[in-house]
Amino acid sequence: MKKIVKLLIATIFLGCLSSLNTIYAQGNNNLSGEIEFYTSQPDEDAAKLVEAFNQKYPDIKVNIFRSGTEEVVSKINAEEQAGQVLADVVLLADAVTFEGFKSRDLLLNYVSPEASEIDSQYVDDYYTGTKILATGIVYNTDLVSEAPESWETFTNEANKDLLAMPSPLYSGAAAYNLGVLTRNDEFGWDFYKALQANNPLVTKGNGGVLENVASGEKQYGMIVDYLVQRAVNDGSPVAFVYPKNGVPVITEPIGIMQSTEEEEIAKAFVDFVLSQEGQELQAELGYVPIRKGIQAPEGLKAVDEIENVLTADMKELFENRESDKEEFDQLFAQ
Repeated sequence: MKKIVKLLIATIFLGCLSSLNTIYAQGNNNLSGEIEFYTSQPDEDAAKLVEAFNQKYPDIKVNIFRSGTEEVVSKINAEEQAGQVLADVVLLADAVTFEGFKSRDLLLNYVSPEASEIDSQYVDDYYTGTKILATGIVYNTDLVSEAPESWETFTNEANKDLLAMPSPLYSGAAAYNLGVLTRNDEFGWDFYKALQANNPLVTKGNGGVLENVASGEKQYGMIVDYLVQRAVNDGSPVAFVYPKNGVPVITEPIGIMQSTEEEEIAKAFVDFVLSQEGQELQAELGYVPIRKGIQAPEGLKAVDEIENVLTADMKELFENRESDKEEFDQLFAQ
């Protein structure tokens, strides 16, 4: 008899617990309100992310401001100086950018429960990586018969006037690459000086690089991997190479601004981006997911498959970013 009573009590307890979980989940999904989402993602990708989020949270309005990382940072800086940062959630190119925000106490201390499924090296108390973006070489397959192997493609005098690259004054990925490459013994500023001597086309962002190489205006470009694979899937005459002498990698972190008045909604948005569902969406969009257990899209490599990942001290990159950009600007203005 006692066993039956205990069984009944356990069943009732589990049933109540299940009901409470259901109520909590429904309540969480019934969040309503409005947030400002600042991002450097392509417009279409940002829209698809918000659309997927709204399928789970239909009563939350997400307003998107999209531009290059450096322009988004400038907007946030201007808002801070005006006395109020309007962004609630920010998703931008690289961790260095977020280190800058963190140093000024602009970020909310929040580690999503979803971060337990992400390698700890990509998780900070204030921001978390959302994907893996590798920078390498795109080339036009109609114009180039032999695939390039290394960054020497960009310093080879035979390729003068045939190159395109994104500007670190606009692109966060390019700014990160500049900091990493110039602090690597194999490259340094000599790499950029030799590159400048080859008269590359400096575009506003990675999209401009792809456009110029795919059209045949240029034969080679420095670019993030996912854009090339998308173009390949669409039938463009381009291919991507992970250079054997080093590949810079960024993680497009996401974080919540300290000034947000919609903390619960902002946390729900971050949780969604890092969740299994959110990361599977990243793979569908053509990105390499950062969450464990989700396969990289065809044609792209996960970070542990890249042979030579180039890195640099994050604090040093942050402290020198502006001076690096100034030096680049002076060099390429010649």
